[in-house]
Order: sequence, then C-alpha cells, then structure tokens
Amino acid sequence: MSTTEPLETKAALAGGHPSPSQARIGRFWRDLRDAVAVAVVSEEPALRLLAVAMLADGHALIEDVPGVGKTLLARAFAQSLGLSFGRIQGTPDLLPTDVTGSSILEAGRLRFLPGPVFANVLLVDEINRATPRTQSALLEAMQERQVSIEGETRSLPAPFLVVATQNPIELEGTFSLPEAQLDRFLLRVTLGYPSRDDERRIARRYRGGDEPLERIKPIVDRDTLLALRRAVSEIVVSDAVEGYAVDLVRATREHADLRLGASPRTSVALFRASQAWAALEGRGFVLPDDVAAVVSPVLGHRLLLDVDRQLRGATVERVLTEVLASVPVPVPER
Repeated sequence: MSTTEPLETKAALAGGHPSPSQARIGRFWRDLRDAVAVAVVSEEPALRLLAVAMLADGHALIEDVPGVGKTLLARAFAQSLGLSFGRIQGTPDLLPTDVTGSSILEAGRLRFLPGPVFANVLLVDEINRATPRTQSALLEAMQERQVSIEGETRSLPAPFLVVATQNPIELEGTFSLPEAQLDRFLLRVTLGYPSRDDERRIARRYRGGDEPLERIKPIVDRDTLLALRRAVSEIVVSDAVEGYAVDLVRATREHADLRLGASPRTSVALFRASQAWAALEGRGFVLPDDVAAVVSPVLGHRLLLDVDRQLRGATVERVLTEVLASVPVPVPER
C-alpha cells in the first residue's frame, strides 16, 4: 500500500480501527505534508525521515550538494512545527560561544545571553564549514540536552531537535564531522536533484518574487508534539523484531569492507526510528519491513569503509544491501 494513503485507511485494512494515538499521528503527518508542500516541491521521502527524527526524539543530518533545497526543507519543517527556532550558519570563524551563548557585564553584574542552541528546533546550516572545535560544542547539547557554560550546566528546552545541513566533504572549505558527532545524529537524509517537472514547479513558485516560507502556518503545538512522542515510544516491538534489528547492527562489525561497524548506540537508534516509521505507517507495532526501511538512513553515516576496499569500489550502500540480504528476516508467529 502506498505510504501516502491515510493512516486511518491503513489501520482499518490491517484489521481494525486506529487507536486515538494512531489517529493523532495520522493527522500530524497529513498536516505536516500539506504545510511543507507550500514551500517545498516533492520532498516527501526526506520530510518523512525528518518526521521520524522528531517523533523518535533524535536529530537529523541533511547532506547533499549545494542548491538542492537542504536549508529550505529544514526551515519549512521547523516553521510548520510552531516551536521556538534557532539558526546557526556554519563558517570557519564561528566560535563555540556563538552556539551556546556567553555572559556580558551589565550594571556591574554578569548577565547571561543564551545562544541559538536554546531553542526547540536548531538549524545548523552547513555544519561542516565550521571548525571541529565549534562542531564539538554541539556534542553535549545533542546527547545530554544541556550545555555547560562558564562552569554552570543549563538545560535545553523540550523538545530539542537539531537539523543540520552538510555539503559533501569533497567540496572546498569543508571539515569532516568527527565520528562521535555523526553518531549523535539519529539519521541522515539525502535529497538528490528534482525531476524536470518538479524543477519547473520550483522556478514557477518564485516567479512573483514572494517568499513561499512566509505562507507556512504551524500545524502542531509543543504539548501535542510531546504527546505524540510518548505515543511513538509505546509502539510494540516484538522480541523477534528487536533481535532482527540488533543482528543487522552486529553484522556490520563483521563485514570485510568496513574498518568500523555500527556502535550499540546504533541499535537504540534503529529501534526508535523503526517505532516512528511504524507509527507513520498507521500501526501500533513494528514489522521487519519497518526496520529495513530505516537501515540506510540510520546506519549509513555511522560506518567507515576500509581504505583498500574503498579504492576497489566498495560503498556503504552496497555493504548495507549485503547486510540486509545476509541477516534472516524473522517470520511472524500465528
């Protein structure tokens, strides 16, 4: 069945009426698609992964060449959520205090000025143009949902989501993200070039000189979004499906083309992303197909190829294809 069909229809065909939480998630997904479509043309697969990241309480990395709409998609997604929004532009002279904030002397006392990280949705545009020192300033925020500034620990608002955009590292003026930071992103999203018809639609939207982002209206509030997250965390994962996810992660550590497989944190990420994917499919339980659907975006940026194998043509995509083919898919019990 197509993923664009109403979630209530899917649940009914699966053998019953949708639960209240499934209905709420269904409305959220439909409203999100409609809101973002006002400014973004034909990016539903990428938007779906951003929705997975938000519902699974994770972070998303959007990677592709310049000019394909990474920033536009991230801004449209953030604007549609109706949450507080912060933006950081990655540049070589960006300092850690530009991210976290700092104190100023005012009337004989120090007053803390919070940085853009103190927002529900933080867009880090071209994160790999910032120096590694500044990139590392985000590590604590992404993992612990807090930052340590001038000897004091300050909590970040909930929900907290980092949506970072990145150009391919082969381009001039970019710095590779450390493996530890890549591991903090729940998933990686790629866009690719639009079709000819979609590219004409993109050009047509700017014919009048207006800004499509200004027409996006918030479709959800903070309390509703937190409730949706709690509902997703209750999606049922059977022992067999849980074992399937763990076996996929462990198989990467034994693959000959890799010098670094996925960490145990990846098993957690795959578990949570599968729950969110199943919720968007209109189900209250996870199938092996849900796990397989998120394997590439969840694992792809966490794997390091062996240098010699890479020179011989090995790719992460081929490794993941072989891993999926090698791990037995559990058969559901009657």
